[in-house]
Amino acid sequence: MRQFYETYPNSEIVSSLLTQLSWTHHSILISRCKTEAERLFYLELAVAERYSTRELDRQINSGIFERTCLADTKLAQVVHPKPLTGVFRDSYVLDFLNLPPSHSENDLKTALVYCLKDFILELGRDFTFLGQEYRLQVGNSDFFVDLLFFHRELQCLVAFELKVDKFRPEYLGQLEFYLEALDRDLKKPHENPSIGVLLCRDKDDEVVEYALSRSVSPTVVAEYEIKLIPKEVLRRKLNEFYELIVAKEEP
Repeated sequence: MRQFYETYPNSEIVSSLLTQLSWTHHSILISRCKTEAERLFYLELAVAERYSTRELDRQINSGIFERTCLADTKLAQVVHPKPLTGVFRDSYVLDFLNLPPSHSENDLKTALVYCLKDFILELGRDFTFLGQEYRLQVGNSDFFVDLLFFHRELQCLVAFELKVDKFRPEYLGQLEFYLEALDRDLKKPHENPSIGVLLCRDKDDEVVEYALSRSVSPTVVAEYEIKLIPKEVLRRKLNEFYELIVAKEEP
């Protein structure tokens, strides 16, 4: 087992992680992951998040490696005092909600709060839940953030706005307004600027790129799935995205 992982860079660090996982964890990593980079990703994630074997198996099934790689490439353009890579994803798999294909935003929000433990496992354990329909008072009007979290590592508030249809550019205006209100009225002096996550049922990446190109607020646009995405689909999407980047960089 140890010789297997010594092919990784920084093998001393990897070796120190080996003893923190069970034989069953390592068996899953060896049998389920196709590349060394993927195995190392899940090895570090399982230790950091203290995944049980069942949780590790689910995360591999959900293609969290591919989803994180997609998001990291896009998040490089988001301005924030701390790097957002590795924290947010391009898509979230919410199969544990057992929602029907046709559902309302209220159905989605209610199910997420009811299954909050599973949702935070999907997000990452540094997220702390602050409330749903979190009230913001601006002037004489009340506004409500769908879901509000605090991220311990990033030291900032994270506002989730939920949409059950395809991304539209006008959705950003509402979310940016919430971020401004959070930063002015709720953020503590030592905390970083708030981050917005627009969670949509679907999105067109080119439309998202145009919409975010002049945005000054740290905002992530992600899509959600109510059933597991086949890993082959995720890998193909990741390869296509990398090919698009290479094509843009070529003179």
